[in-house]
Amino acid sequence: MLGTTLVLALRSIRRHLLRSFLTILGIVIGVAAVVTMVTLGNATTAAVQKQIASLGTNMLMVRPGQGFGRGGGGPRPADFKPEDVEAVAQQVAGVTAVAPQAQTSVTAIYNGRNWSTTINGTTDAYFEVQPWPLEEGRIFTQAEEDAGKAVCIIGSTVKTNLFASEDPIGKRFRAGDVSCDVIGLLTTKGSQGFGGDQDDVIIMPIKTVQRRFTGSTDIRMMLVGTDAAYDSEQVQASLTSLLRERRKVQPGQDNDFNIFDTKQISDTLTGTTTLLTSIVTAVAGISLVVGGIGIMNIMLVSVTERTREIGIRLAIGAVAREVLMQFLVEAVALSCLGGLIGLVIAQIAVAALAPVMRVDWVFYPGINFIAFAISAAIGVVFGYFPARRAAALNPIDALRHE
Repeated sequence: MLGTTLVLALRSIRRHLLRSFLTILGIVIGVAAVVTMVTLGNATTAAVQKQIASLGTNMLMVRPGQGFGRGGGGPRPADFKPEDVEAVAQQVAGVTAVAPQAQTSVTAIYNGRNWSTTINGTTDAYFEVQPWPLEEGRIFTQAEEDAGKAVCIIGSTVKTNLFASEDPIGKRFRAGDVSCDVIGLLTTKGSQGFGGDQDDVIIMPIKTVQRRFTGSTDIRMMLVGTDAAYDSEQVQASLTSLLRERRKVQPGQDNDFNIFDTKQISDTLTGTTTLLTSIVTAVAGISLVVGGIGIMNIMLVSVTERTREIGIRLAIGAVAREVLMQFLVEAVALSCLGGLIGLVIAQIAVAALAPVMRVDWVFYPGINFIAFAISAAIGVVFGYFPARRAAALNPIDALRHE
């Protein structure tokens, strides 16, 4: 019986193709919008987590000031000193390594090519705190750090723009007025969570940068590696107390430095993207309800149009349950068809938008199954009332209907 009912339902849908398409349009748009938004939202969240993870796990970023920028209208907060780095490494429990950083912008030149980039002066602790393997070459030695040798490790962006297809290891180029020997090439990381290109960097011993570029021993940032066995908040509290003491911050005064926990940043950004995805998905889901109302409306019209047909079926022996099943299957078939078309459109939309948003296209079976199941449920819910109305018709009245 179910097979016959399904055939009758499909025959009715095929008889009015344009009307059937317009009926399911709301379902198509709703399913496509929901699946697209959730898929892109999940992909964005995964991209944010990946980008934050590339900064390093179990790591604290310590900067002067109360934010990433200078902030406020007062004088610029004092930079850190080498003694601050030593104090943090030796006096704060749970700290595994501290990598000071001094940065400056330069124009790098090699064989007629030039490229504006950033020089990051640091120590070999940088590669311990923020794991960044080398594609080839080596990191600088302690002797090279102490002597302030002009050796450098370059990112893939610098390599592409200066050396093109050449092997940069062992080559010498000019960074500003300083000749630098390339001893290592970093693996590619890509864009970072706060914008910019992580691979557009030249890493040199900090003493070289301080002596040859900045002309001071000031340190603009410290990367502090922490032991996973220690509570991050406790480490931050100890670090805050030490820096307040060393920077002579009086009781009651705000810190003139800030500490960012990469894990906290990741959790915050993940929570934000998840919330935005939920809001947009909820808004897109409204179209599913609109689509369900459209199905119910057309099915009511269909019942009115086919009143004589229903009367004939009832008169020749069909029971009310069979008539109800016929119209209910027709409604569910319409909504399921709309759901399938919506899923196809969603995958096409995601495949087109993912490269533009610079996120990975990933197929999530769960959301696709849920969206299809909801579309089928909408067919049942909004198709039941018209089907029940058809089944309740009196055969004699139905046959008299004009």
